[in-house]
Amino acid sequence: MVEIQRLSTTQPDFDAQLRSLTDWDDGATHAVESAVADILAAVRERGDEALLEYSEQLDGLAVASVSELEVPPAQCEAALAGLERADREALETAAARIRHYHLHQRPSDWEKTEADGSRLGQQVRALERVGIYVPGGKAAYPSSVLMNAIPAHVAGVDEIVMVAPAPGGHIAPMVLAAAAVAGVDRLFLLGGAQAVAALAYGTATIPAVDKIVGPGNAYVAEAKRRVFGHVGIDMVAGPSEILIVCDGQTDPEWIAMDLFSQAEHDEEARALLICPEARYLDDVQAAMERLLPDMERSDIIRASLARRGAMICVRDLAEAADVVNRIAPEHLELSVVEPERLAASIQHAGAIFMGRYTPEAFGDYCAGPSHVLPTSRTARFASPLGVYDFCKTTSLVQCTAEGATVLGPIAARLARCEGLTAHARSAELRYRD
Repeated sequence: MVEIQRLSTTQPDFDAQLRSLTDWDDGATHAVESAVADILAAVRERGDEALLEYSEQLDGLAVASVSELEVPPAQCEAALAGLERADREALETAAARIRHYHLHQRPSDWEKTEADGSRLGQQVRALERVGIYVPGGKAAYPSSVLMNAIPAHVAGVDEIVMVAPAPGGHIAPMVLAAAAVAGVDRLFLLGGAQAVAALAYGTATIPAVDKIVGPGNAYVAEAKRRVFGHVGIDMVAGPSEILIVCDGQTDPEWIAMDLFSQAEHDEEARALLICPEARYLDDVQAAMERLLPDMERSDIIRASLARRGAMICVRDLAEAADVVNRIAPEHLELSVVEPERLAASIQHAGAIFMGRYTPEAFGDYCAGPSHVLPTSRTARFASPLGVYDFCKTTSLVQCTAEGATVLGPIAARLARCEGLTAHARSAELRYRD
């Protein structure tokens, strides 16, 4: 039997139940924090020597030098050439769609001239070097390579350095092929907090980067949190999550499989379904009972649904939208008659998949937008990974003599209000003889 929590907005304790369901412990226990602190300090102080020790201890990779952990570009190209034709076409088509979508995100320089002749503007520049963390462990993720590297490539980043855990030295050929397609410049078989430390601080072999992007486990998340400020990071990501709003008219097996698609990531993934029809929730649960035995990762799906899954009965779709905004999901499917109308009521979601023929899985692989999305309710203030994450802007200010007579008195007055006399006099010198 598939165990999954049932909730209803008519329950007197619904608010408390929903808070319990959406609260997330990011795994940063004292043990994790302590271990990560030690790893970061060791790599920062001892560089390659520490990386070799952690690679052998944690990944079973005993090598003489860190350079042996680097995968030559020719090996990635060979992996691409060795793919079955259909696999290569799928990979390259997905990459092309992702690239095309992100071309529309490029920010631009701008400039305007004031009436006094002064100029104001913005200068956009790509980051020089970024690090991409691609998770491994329970599955291979070539899609994560594409979704992280291609926006960086489109932004114009000079060098993309990828790290990926490879226990025992094994890494999927599809991941190597994706690195070739996505324009990764250097690839190291290195994972965990030690990989984050290497990217943040640099070693004799691995160059320091300006920003680190990509999800990982609790140790990776804690390492990214700790190095932020020394380098930039995209976000501290939690487990994957999906929230489906259905009006009860979609094939229950479609919805059951969409819930499975996120639950199969790991036992901490969250799969939620909202519907105003209680009988339909029964139909979906029955479909899950039928379909689950045939899933390769059925044990993970079963554990995820029991631990973090839920079916929520609401009064109507308007109330469904309210619940969605409180949850602020990473992935949101609107499997309803008029998805555009319902989407207009959604304030907080990482990505919205509209209509019965748009499963979240399309977004994971080939729709176009990056699948790196804010999790754990951070969609309230965060956005999907995009080209803008790999750019920075510089403000441009140029005053004429006439402009200085306009701005000078204002700046001087405000500076003296703050007690900053040197600021005031600096401004005054520009407009006083």
